[in-house]
Amino acid sequence: MANDSIQYNIGLLIYPGMTQLDITGPQQVFSWMPNTCVHMLWKTLEPVTSSDNLSILPTTTFNDCPQLDVICVPGGATGQVEMMRDVMVLSFLQQQAKSAKFVTSVCSGSLILAAAGLLQGYRAGCHWAFRDQLAMLGVEVVNERVVVDGDRITGGGVTAGIDFGLVVAAKLCGEDTAKMIQLLLEYNPAPPFDTGSPEMAGEVLVEKVKKLGEQLIEASLIETQQAAIRLGIHP
Repeated sequence: MANDSIQYNIGLLIYPGMTQLDITGPQQVFSWMPNTCVHMLWKTLEPVTSSDNLSILPTTTFNDCPQLDVICVPGGATGQVEMMRDVMVLSFLQQQAKSAKFVTSVCSGSLILAAAGLLQGYRAGCHWAFRDQLAMLGVEVVNERVVVDGDRITGGGVTAGIDFGLVVAAKLCGEDTAKMIQLLLEYNPAPPFDTGSPEMAGEVLVEKVKKLGEQLIEASLIETQQAAIRLGIHP
């Protein structure tokens, strides 16, 4: 984007089968950042359908993408598993990571970053159902809403994307701007139930949710094991 007023280029990877809130939460925050261009990135400019059937339009292809200050990878359903072995996607992330100020993810997007060899040796977060898999890829897994380790910033599951976005905004534009954005969005979480983490939800509910996502968890585990072999990581 040839615009002298643009100070930061933020790239949000979108892909078929992603979790849309992993991207739309941070995007809402980033849209309020001054002098910032947000790129919705994919291989083509054709609409991308999320895991919940929401269509999102890419704005920038990999080939046309400028050097990014921030690259962000969302998690997803089966799409996340496919991205962990997609050579074009992994190569694009590796290339952008060389010059980006921050390499980031939300939810199980950290598994994609790790599959690209970009999180080994770092502290990072992930959706609770995939923490053990992230650890298999040489990552120090941390149970926090947002984890900052140098130039790596990773968010926990799904809704943590808003918290993540505010942390990135503070890093780039300062806390005053991030606080203003938080107020503009009236981001003041007060969930109706105390079941938003496995620690709070209890074993019975945790097992029900695991059962619901059993096929995805198993497919992701297989791909994680393959990625570990490819990266030369041994348990």
